[in-house]
Amino acid sequence: MTPVNPPPLDRTSPPQRTDAWRQPAAGISEGVRVRVLRAVYGDQRAAAELLPRLTERQLTGTDPLPTAPAELAPALLREHRAEIRALPDDTRLLLLLAAADQYPVSTDAFLRAVVAARLDTRCLDAAEAAGIAHAGAGGVAFRDAWTRIAAYETGTPADRRDVHRLLARVLRGEGETPSRSWHRGAGALGPSGRLAAELSAAAGRAADTGRLSVARTLAERAAALCPDPAEQHRLTARAAAYAWRSGDGDRARRLASTAADDALSGVLALRAGNATEAFDALLIGVGVAAPTASDRGASPLAAPPSVAPGAVTPSTSRAATPAASRAATPAASRTATPAASRAATPAASRTAIPAGPRAATPAIPGALTSVTPSTITSPTPATHLLARATEAAIYTGDLRRLREAARVAGRLGVVAPGTLGGLVAAFDGRYADARDLLKSAAGRCGPGGDPTVLIHAAIAALLLGDHTRAATATVRAAASARARGTPVTVPQAMEFRAYADFWTGRPRAGEAAATDALWQAHATGQDNGACHLQAALAMFAALTGDADVCRERAATARSYALARGLGLPAALAQWALAFLDLSSGRFAAAAARLRALAGFGPGHGHRAIRHLATPHYVEAAVRTGDTRVARVAHADYERWAGTVRSPDDLALSARCRALLAPGEEAVDHYRTALDLHSRGTRDFERARTELLFGSTLRRLRRRTEARDRLYSALEAFDSFGAPHCATQARTELRALGTPAAPFRTAPDSPTATLTAQQLLVARMAADGATNREIAARLALSPRTIDHHLRGVFTRLGIRSRIELVRLLAESDEPESG
Repeated sequence: MTPVNPPPLDRTSPPQRTDAWRQPAAGISEGVRVRVLRAVYGDQRAAAELLPRLTERQLTGTDPLPTAPAELAPALLREHRAEIRALPDDTRLLLLLAAADQYPVSTDAFLRAVVAARLDTRCLDAAEAAGIAHAGAGGVAFRDAWTRIAAYETGTPADRRDVHRLLARVLRGEGETPSRSWHRGAGALGPSGRLAAELSAAAGRAADTGRLSVARTLAERAAALCPDPAEQHRLTARAAAYAWRSGDGDRARRLASTAADDALSGVLALRAGNATEAFDALLIGVGVAAPTASDRGASPLAAPPSVAPGAVTPSTSRAATPAASRAATPAASRTATPAASRAATPAASRTAIPAGPRAATPAIPGALTSVTPSTITSPTPATHLLARATEAAIYTGDLRRLREAARVAGRLGVVAPGTLGGLVAAFDGRYADARDLLKSAAGRCGPGGDPTVLIHAAIAALLLGDHTRAATATVRAAASARARGTPVTVPQAMEFRAYADFWTGRPRAGEAAATDALWQAHATGQDNGACHLQAALAMFAALTGDADVCRERAATARSYALARGLGLPAALAQWALAFLDLSSGRFAAAAARLRALAGFGPGHGHRAIRHLATPHYVEAAVRTGDTRVARVAHADYERWAGTVRSPDDLALSARCRALLAPGEEAVDHYRTALDLHSRGTRDFERARTELLFGSTLRRLRRRTEARDRLYSALEAFDSFGAPHCATQARTELRALGTPAAPFRTAPDSPTATLTAQQLLVARMAADGATNREIAARLALSPRTIDHHLRGVFTRLGIRSRIELVRLLAESDEPESG
């Protein structure tokens, strides 16, 4: 009999927390903390019992958490069982029937079953008197999830089978086939090929309607009843894929460990493991999926573990590929892509990798593992796996491996995603081809599309500097994922959105959205995505001047990324620290960090981030007198900007020319840059261009125009909540002999003086959260939260949380009105 567990918590909002359960294992990662609380259904007592039982690998997130109730909190479960056993037999039978009706497949058949079996519901009075459950209009409401577990598990195996069969008999309505199949399977005495086939078909129907949790339950039960070992492995892999897409990462990893499926292992490694190994496994999966693409019953995440003839597997990665899968790979295919082909790449082409803010967006298993329900019967599962392999190469920063993916696609006749072709072309220095391929991919951002396609459209748009289209694509990707029941995609989409929010000067909205996405990434087991979000939050903190938060988040991201070879988050975190130095006037430190970023190889750095940071490096280098390397870096940036013709990239290139030009010659370049900025969307960079232009005009003694430019920059920085950059503008104004404007405030909104992070902390504190609870929610240290609250109290001129509650309530009144 398959154990019945209560349903998981609502995945859209974090559970309430207390300090008690956190003490036994204070050193565990935040991702594990979030998943522990979800695994025990929000019960702090159960969390406190579970933490000491976890292994060291589970505490660090290397191994998945337990999923069976008896493994989660056995002592708590024993207490609840004792309460149930103290009730009369007739009462326990009704509670067993109610528990079987509610989870894991909610069938709403309790009352029909009671009528059909002529049971007396007055027996529930004893349960209500004991505070265990009570009868309602729709059936039985249990005190909590653990009580429902105990009500089911105290029943004998024979009684459990009987209630499932009873529920199956009364489920005869239209659309109730999956529910009926579940109860028929749960009431089975042993293996049955017929029932396994029925459950498998029901799982497919549930997946087609976006009920992935139900589909996982049905597929898992089908595997348990299946007498054929090969089919059993296929069904288990299918259940794991459903679990992953529905956001149950721990269950997916546990199921995948017994499925022996390369594609599935690659998808999971992409988001919570080693992305290099993910690339290898996914390329094997592409070879497996391509010959069977016409099989409408084949799942892209449930292919057999052998590689079809003609598949190409990178020989350099055989060491990272499980021995079983290597042994099943034909020798000809394993040697078809020698490492020498990468080593022989001309140096000139290897250095030409322009990319947009998330050219190298970390793996997209959220989006790409959110293969839509129709993908299960899609004729092109290999295309989805190839897209994931593309992202694995991007995530690590080893962009040379994109060529391997392109060769595999060409040999197997698989249509490669536009981002793959575009990046390969850019890597080879064929910028015009790269532009055309990326524009084609970016154009596929219509509403209601496949989240995979939409997120790739966002990548392409970011590469091209089109932040408006990128933001639109990410919003639509998240909405489509929610509509299709694949929450695992949502935080991935928000990773892309963070870049658009940063460039367009929306740190408050971007930081809040990224913080929520960070929690969702932790909750769904996407630790690699959480690492990238930490780096993105470090960038927001650098922009808003929260130096302590920037350093803490950057250190967290780099520590995780470097241990797993994730070049993109590591490089982004390094850039955040460099930007903090640059905006604070520490030009030598900024230049040193950006020089180091340029020297980092795959797994430690990223060519796309290096390219993206070029305008900042040019500025830092010029300020420190080191222009030789800055000119070389700018030359490639200018070539890419001239090919893509993005107004923002062209504007930044013109700004670089101005910084490198002597005296009066720089003025025309600055005017060109500002004219181009007016047609773009990078409002924050426009303000920086005005700041640099104003500084140059001051040195040229053009006082009136310098004052106008500096005031314009100051106003923009104040509106963005970027105090460090605003301080630079004020310093220039004082050097000009002009009074600096005061901080921008709104008389009807005292909170306008707070940074985005301070406002977020203030609102959580006003809601009654302790410093530790706020620290846990934001993945920061309590010391940092204390520092923020002191800053909030100082800026608002208050002394207590009571005053803070009143002040925030008054500030919110005009908005609510």
